[in-house]
Amino acid sequence: MGEDMTDTAQAEKTKIHEGKEADHHPYFRPKDAATLILVDRSGTTPKVLVGKRHDKVVFMPGKFVFPGGRVDKADYRVPVAAPITTELEANLAKGSPKTPPSRAKSLAIAAIREACEETGLCLGRKVEGKVPKLDGNWKPFADAGLLPDPSSLFLIARAITPPGRVKRFDTRFFTADASAITHRVDGVIHADAELVELVWVELGSKPLADLHPMTRNVLNELDTRLATGPLRHDAPVPFFHFYGGKMQKDILGA
Repeated sequence: MGEDMTDTAQAEKTKIHEGKEADHHPYFRPKDAATLILVDRSGTTPKVLVGKRHDKVVFMPGKFVFPGGRVDKADYRVPVAAPITTELEANLAKGSPKTPPSRAKSLAIAAIREACEETGLCLGRKVEGKVPKLDGNWKPFADAGLLPDPSSLFLIARAITPPGRVKRFDTRFFTADASAITHRVDGVIHADAELVELVWVELGSKPLADLHPMTRNVLNELDTRLATGPLRHDAPVPFFHFYGGKMQKDILGA
């Protein structure tokens, strides 16, 4: 019995190291998460910022990824320099069950926090008077005299991890223009960090072909929207989810 359990655990580790995700686990409720795709449109072809993961991390070693992660409790409470736009709040509220304003704000704030933690790039704004005390993962903002500013974010897509996975996320994919970056924290990217390199790459280029399939779906949506001109809050927002073992693409609010 003990040997069987050891063999099973080892097989599970092997799957993870091979980049495969186990799909036979009981139902887990997906956790709220957010990803931020920063876009540089100063050239002929838009570029997006990706980070290369350390080759010794368990999940997706050596792969290019966008900054993102779970919503923290502090994301609900942190003061902001400006509220999210009413249009973004409305887009985040779409779907069932409806997302209340506090939760919508926490999703946008989580995207900003994760980007600053993983890349050192912060979307914030200086405020008049004394900056409220921010600690933990928000300390870089306080040190720079900033409060997080989610007013430049757009919602590109929503995606839920398929049932049966060990970790499941209900992820909102945001984008913002590179001009929204107001501060850089030194020393975040280095040889022993989670992300060892940051690269601005053109949409459609080779490094992006190796992204997670769902992330590629979202990038295709972003590419389509950028081709039509400036980003708009009234553009359709796709919702990727799984039903009957197959991926479905719906439009939020449709």
